[in-house]
Amino acid sequence: MTLRLGLGLPQLAQYDPRRDVLEVARAAERTGFDSVWVFERAASPLEPLDGLYRVPGLPWPGTCRHGPDPLVALSLAAAVTGRVRLGGGVLAFGPHAPFPFARTLATLDAASGGRVLAGLGTGWSREEHQGTLVTEFGDRGARLEELLDVCAAVWGAGPDGRQDGRPGARTTPAPASMGPGPARPIPVTSSAGPGHARPIPVYLAATGGRALERVARRADGWLPGPLTGPQLAPLLGQLTEAAERYGRTADLDVAMRVAVEPSGAPLPEAERRPYTGSPEQILGDLAGAAEAGAREILLDLQGCCRDGRELADRAAELYARIRAAGL
Repeated sequence: MTLRLGLGLPQLAQYDPRRDVLEVARAAERTGFDSVWVFERAASPLEPLDGLYRVPGLPWPGTCRHGPDPLVALSLAAAVTGRVRLGGGVLAFGPHAPFPFARTLATLDAASGGRVLAGLGTGWSREEHQGTLVTEFGDRGARLEELLDVCAAVWGAGPDGRQDGRPGARTTPAPASMGPGPARPIPVTSSAGPGHARPIPVYLAATGGRALERVARRADGWLPGPLTGPQLAPLLGQLTEAAERYGRTADLDVAMRVAVEPSGAPLPEAERRPYTGSPEQILGDLAGAAEAGAREILLDLQGCCRDGRELADRAAELYARIRAAGL
């Protein structure tokens, strides 16, 4: 199976949202990418208590303090493309109220001809949750479960029965017309298993534990972090076993977002982070991930580029190398 390739749209501080999102989206489709993706960074603390991604001592870069709203960026991309899928990788739902969030995704799917992928996660930043005043950090798992129920109702499938009687449920959609609905018809069956028919595929981020179990129960796809092949394989094995326990009849899709940082010369392997270094080193990492079960790699090059044009050029060059390598 050919590895699908996605490209991260420019959202960091050095990019101009009036120009660069449109330019990169057009270029991604022209180059041959299968999808374009956005991330969510709703609020960045000026004096963070946790390190970036909750890694102790890892500083938050200044580029995190600026960026267009991800759903606005996806809408801009939808307006200038006609083929690439439009994904969230990852949309941290915490800053959003469930009903308007689900309805915005439905409208975007209708307007784009059925190209939306709802890539969702609980988020990792306590301060971001506190700053947006929508979801308590400790409740984020339960609120994500509730959001999935609301999405099912708003997108036309109706609640799947999980929400009724759930302790602490805040939103119970009543039967109502909520158009425009998604462009795709509700499938008879869904890869998310019995009772989960929905017209917009849902991908969930998870690194293990209860979050990975939620992927097995409720998602069409998994959005792991930037893992190497040896790191990805055992987690995917756990996920597959869990999905089978829930009666899943179809394989979960696996789309992994990686920050790529090319260098002119090879880096020492003992010091190199995955997906950095020479083109050959990066290709080796990508091949390992594909062999371990990744079906799509979301390439994020925005951290090493100055503007949309440079990002589009570097992405096209890397795309050509990956395809020439047979991936």
